[in-house]
Amino acid sequence: MKKKLLIMCGTGVATSTVVTGKVKEWLEKENLADEVTLFQSKVADEVGRIHEYDIVVSTTIVPENIRDQVIDGLPLLTGIGIEEMYDRIRDQINQ
Repeated sequence: MKKKLLIMCGTGVATSTVVTGKVKEWLEKENLADEVTLFQSKVADEVGRIHEYDIVVSTTIVPENIRDQVIDGLPLLTGIGIEEMYDRIRDQINQ
């Protein structure tokens, strides 16, 4: 069964679009694209339904009550910690 991967930012437009493109490229390179359905949104729309996704990546601050369920997507914008972030995504896909 495909995993549902949500990528979100403050507005659901700018940084989440950049991160979605990079994650999609990585998934294809790693032969994982068929394992995941990508979704893109803004934090405000997803806070109440975060449980509907298997994997959540955010480029912005998320409320404390969901922080442990969210992978920090800032490495894809800063270039620092990218491999560790992808390792976390891969681990979630393989669960």
